[in-house]
Amino acid sequence: MTYENPFDLFRQECLDMLAQAIAKTFPETTLSAINLSKTPNIELGQLASSLSFELAKKLGVKPITVAEQLVESIDITQFNLIEKISTAGAGYINFHVNFSKFSKLTLDVIKSSNKNYGYIKTKKPAKIIVEHTSVNPLHPIHIGQARNPIIGDTLAGILKLRGHNVSTHYYIDDVGRQSSVVAYGYQKLGKPKPTEKTDLFIGKIYTITCCIVEINRLIKAKNNTAIAENNLTKINTELDEWTLIATELKEKHPVLFEKLAEKISEDENPEEEINRLNRQYEENEFIAKQLIREVSNLCLDGFRQTQKRVSVMYDSWDWESDFVWSGQVTEVMAKLKNSQFLYFENGVWSFNADKVASSFQLKPKLGVKENHKIPPLTLMRADGTTLYTTRDIAYSIWKFQRAEKIINVIGMDQSLAQLQLTLALYALGYKKEADNFVHFSYNLVALPGYKMSSRRGHYITFDQVLDEAIERAYQEVCKRSPTFSEEEKRNIAEFVGIGAVRYALIDIDPSKQVLFTWNRVLNFETNSAPYVQYTHARACSILRKATDIPKTMLNCNVLTEKLEQELVLQLASFPDMFIEAADYLKPAMIADYVNMLADKFNTFYNALSVIKAETPELSNARLALTDAIRIVLSNALSLIGVVAPERM
Repeated sequence: MTYENPFDLFRQECLDMLAQAIAKTFPETTLSAINLSKTPNIELGQLASSLSFELAKKLGVKPITVAEQLVESIDITQFNLIEKISTAGAGYINFHVNFSKFSKLTLDVIKSSNKNYGYIKTKKPAKIIVEHTSVNPLHPIHIGQARNPIIGDTLAGILKLRGHNVSTHYYIDDVGRQSSVVAYGYQKLGKPKPTEKTDLFIGKIYTITCCIVEINRLIKAKNNTAIAENNLTKINTELDEWTLIATELKEKHPVLFEKLAEKISEDENPEEEINRLNRQYEENEFIAKQLIREVSNLCLDGFRQTQKRVSVMYDSWDWESDFVWSGQVTEVMAKLKNSQFLYFENGVWSFNADKVASSFQLKPKLGVKENHKIPPLTLMRADGTTLYTTRDIAYSIWKFQRAEKIINVIGMDQSLAQLQLTLALYALGYKKEADNFVHFSYNLVALPGYKMSSRRGHYITFDQVLDEAIERAYQEVCKRSPTFSEEEKRNIAEFVGIGAVRYALIDIDPSKQVLFTWNRVLNFETNSAPYVQYTHARACSILRKATDIPKTMLNCNVLTEKLEQELVLQLASFPDMFIEAADYLKPAMIADYVNMLADKFNTFYNALSVIKAETPELSNARLALTDAIRIVLSNALSLIGVVAPERM
């Protein structure tokens, strides 16, 4: 029989043993479930059960008495992987694995499974759409936004390996004022051909156009004689800020700034021109459509180049405007207007999200306190244009026509909008869909001492970060491996630098902010991709050097050191970790696991001889262990899109 999950086999033996012991010792007593947990120390065993405490309550005796009676009744000879059972504390039952048999089983399973080890398939595969990245096509992807594609790509990858039918979608947010701003500036310049990477080019136009239009608007507002004094103070403050930004932009891009300023000054009211373009685009007017799609595609071409560098790809690029033009957004609005949850006030249509939550008693289910009032959501402006979340409702319904589960990887700053979207699905009768809608929220990336603002042009692009990571990795490789050829150094620097960035954006819990510092990202000594990659290369080096060692039949009886047994347990736990990371959407677990395994292996390597072990039998066993570690390190790194090199 072929086993995929060694630790689960041991766990199942423990569960079977407990079930038999209960049936034999307390035949009249039933339990809803038997739970096992891992022990904090290898010397206490590998699994423990607290069921004696539950049984003791029913029987009216002490837990330790129940535990002793259960242990006494067990015939251990019926089981293969359990060496002994003991009682501990006030009534715990601890199970000790037979390391000789378990080590042999684990190493054999890893060797036979090789690149597939750990990737346990689900018994309930589903169609899943993972929507991620979706940066507005206005400027380059910057480091503050870079966590989204890396998380989304990792989630999609582990779900596919779990056996689900997964497709990745990029939602192109091309409807709204921002897209009209950059298109307006691009048109004023005469639709010039980009002279640099297209998203960089569009980003400059967007930032400068924003600045000029804002200054124009604020000057007009300031000259309004009817304006209140307190509003005038606010306007002056904003105007001073934008004037400083204009000075900075003139210094950076003098020719582009002057040309845009000259062309925009030809319009009496640039703000109204932008608003008109926005309305025309939402109404599918041909010229507006042609213009905004052209600008958006230029930016998206740049995005694709950046994403290719970090091996992020998409199965579908979905245009927000398509859902407006197809009538799907209008249909959603009509259905909501016919419900009891939409109201018209002050010239706008708003969605009463709190009423939906209360009517369907959804607050506990959605993690909202009963006394918390969920704010309403404006769905349509007075000029008839819709808002982002309105269009997102139609998009979500479209996605559910193609999948059973939707995972939106979107920043936690959008938590309210995602909650309102979920409630809109309930209001429209999509209960099952709403129950299978997941907002995977994450905190953003911050650079120490640097505040990013896309509209003001203050950002560090993802490309710039990748370039610097590769260059820093190159300098480190030159120091560590001076004998490598220049080509080898550059190749290593490429996968080390990119791997370092991917790892750094995954290994922090999504709810926490990533503070991006080079000391952490490119640390070759601990908890980073370069550290784990170097550990993998070390394992490969040991195996290369061992080619002259005479091969003997694998005997795991000789792996008696605590470090060796801890490594076997960690290797055997990889499938469990993978299942939890996939089923509960915990990508950070993978980085934690691979770092711990690297730590443990490096401790083993420094403490115990492998090639020069005391006997050939022990050397061969440790080489088999090293090879298993190599395989698992590679498989775990692959889950987060990091190369596992043979040399570094």
